[in-house]
Amino acid sequence: MAINILAFGIAKEIIGQSVVAVAEADGMSVGALQLLLQNRYPALTRLSSLAIAVNGEYATAGTIIHAGDELAIIPPVSGG
Repeated sequence: MAINILAFGIAKEIIGQSVVAVAEADGMSVGALQLLLQNRYPALTRLSSLAIAVNGEYATAGTIIHAGDELAIIPPVSGG
């Protein structure tokens, strides 16, 4: 089952769309998902930071993803 991941800001620009489906994400750790996304979209590795949120909360690399989770890629945020 594919899990849809929402992309925001520069991550959305790099990926080329606001939602990316990852078929193999169910049961994967957030750290493994981040590596998978960086392999698919190498420009993501150039970002100073990249966070992944699961169900509205920032996730650690060890967080396990389950079918039905809401995921979001959060690029570096700057402001003034």
